[in-house]
Amino acid sequence: MAKSDYYETLGVKRDASADDLKKAFRHLARKYHPDLNKGSKEAEEKFKEINEAYQVLSDPQKKAQYDQVGHVEFGPGDTSGYRPPSYDDLFRDYGLGDIFNAFSGGSRRMRQRAGADLRYDVEVTLPDAFYGTKNTVAVPHDSVCGTCHGTGAEPGFLRDCPACRGTGELRSPQNVGNRRIMSIAQCPDCGGGGKIIDKPCRTCQGAGAIQKTRRIEVSIPRGVEDGQFLRIAGEGEPGENRGSPGDLYVVVHVKKHEVFERQGADLNTTAVVGLATALLGGEITVPTLTGSAVLKIPPGTQSHTLFRLRGQGMPFMNSDNRGDLMVKVVVKIPANLTKKQEALMKEAFVGVSSG
Repeated sequence: MAKSDYYETLGVKRDASADDLKKAFRHLARKYHPDLNKGSKEAEEKFKEINEAYQVLSDPQKKAQYDQVGHVEFGPGDTSGYRPPSYDDLFRDYGLGDIFNAFSGGSRRMRQRAGADLRYDVEVTLPDAFYGTKNTVAVPHDSVCGTCHGTGAEPGFLRDCPACRGTGELRSPQNVGNRRIMSIAQCPDCGGGGKIIDKPCRTCQGAGAIQKTRRIEVSIPRGVEDGQFLRIAGEGEPGENRGSPGDLYVVVHVKKHEVFERQGADLNTTAVVGLATALLGGEITVPTLTGSAVLKIPPGTQSHTLFRLRGQGMPFMNSDNRGDLMVKVVVKIPANLTKKQEALMKEAFVGVSSG
């Protein structure tokens, strides 16, 4: 089967500089390296192609020869037992330290992993959101087993893997062109952990962790809005190999209120007034979240007029300032009038209708 053009394999032009070649290889290595594509034969074959292309084009002599005559047997020949170089090899032999640092952080066995973040939803009332409150949440999470301390083995039943001598890796030298590099693969006997469990832990059944429920008190701040989240650092899942724990994100949901409708820091409500008050003016009492307030109704107020009571709304987050209370006045028209009321109304409006 004919090999692909090395320049096409790396996705670079034929006049690409050494830096361009390194950047292209770095990008493809991040995508296809078998360490990041466990069990994928396609990724392994693709990595072999880009690895071979980079080895040739990054070597001035081989590159010159390739540009003149095309493909020659630069590779290792029989690749049936091919083991891709680890990030350690890339770091040391290819000068691609940022790949090593970004993805391995050291040997595979000792790689630290941050714990997963957790989400918890809480529901609060509108008064709770107004005054602020505390809420205790029960968060289920994995915790390091206290019996085996995360090893998964009964105390005294954990030993170094004899195949890799506790390193978690199998190393074998490999000739690639005129270079000799060390191929590093995960030890199949211990799965890269470097340890063999002779007897699983009776507490966690070998998992190394048990699920517990942790109760955490969460402070809900004044003015919190529906859908806002609170980040509690370090209260997520524990990390692996002493990696940092994840965070807990508490998402706040504010219940609907029977009197007030919230719009940001403003509150909306409705007040019903009688016809006489709307015509002649007067004062009404309207509810607020802290009690009540007096609203002046000017003479001739039309139904569905909107009034603003400043500073009677919700508090702004992290501020002493408050939004406004918007009161929509609805004029109630009497459904049934007595004959006396009807006569009085006609007398009162005779001038208006004639004008």
